[in-house]
Amino acid sequence: MILYLHGFRSSPLSTKTSLLASRMQALGRGDEYLCPQLPASPQAAIAQALEIAGRVAPSELTLIGSSLGGYYATWLAERLGCRAVLLNPAVHAARDLASQVGVKTQYHSNEAFEFKSAYIDELKALEVARITHPERYFLIAATGDELLDWREMVAQFPGARQHVITGSDHGISDFAHYADEVLAFCGVAGGAMQ
Repeated sequence: MILYLHGFRSSPLSTKTSLLASRMQALGRGDEYLCPQLPASPQAAIAQALEIAGRVAPSELTLIGSSLGGYYATWLAERLGCRAVLLNPAVHAARDLASQVGVKTQYHSNEAFEFKSAYIDELKALEVARITHPERYFLIAATGDELLDWREMVAQFPGARQHVITGSDHGISDFAHYADEVLAFCGVAGGAMQ
């Protein structure tokens, strides 16, 4: 099973998750791909992800996390012992999101939500100082990320499989070029669209 954890203000309607869902459907494996709408509270988002992840053995689970979802995926992979693909992951989420406290809107629906100051402490509680099994991780980091520093990402995942993209952007707008590589790491053969 693949569990995709979207980023801050994002949703299951993002370009990356829609592309992966489409590929999994085309392979007849759509039921093995989940991307839930995560709540604003990091503690609630982790609880939701743990509930879903608990449906399968860690050896049968790969997390894909984008941005804030990558921060969550790192914590979950360390706790569960599963694989994780990290797409421009947040490394210091409490620091990076401290300026986002207040009412925000989601990118794909314009639905309002509140990002509370208490959530910064929830993020601090999820910080992973050092990964323990780099072979379980695959990092894709774009040097053109306008929100997060790709060098922090690379430093956070020493020894992990890493694909540093020269250029691109935070959303990895050219993600279609990397989807097969991601699915292959997830153990999905034939990820390429015919």
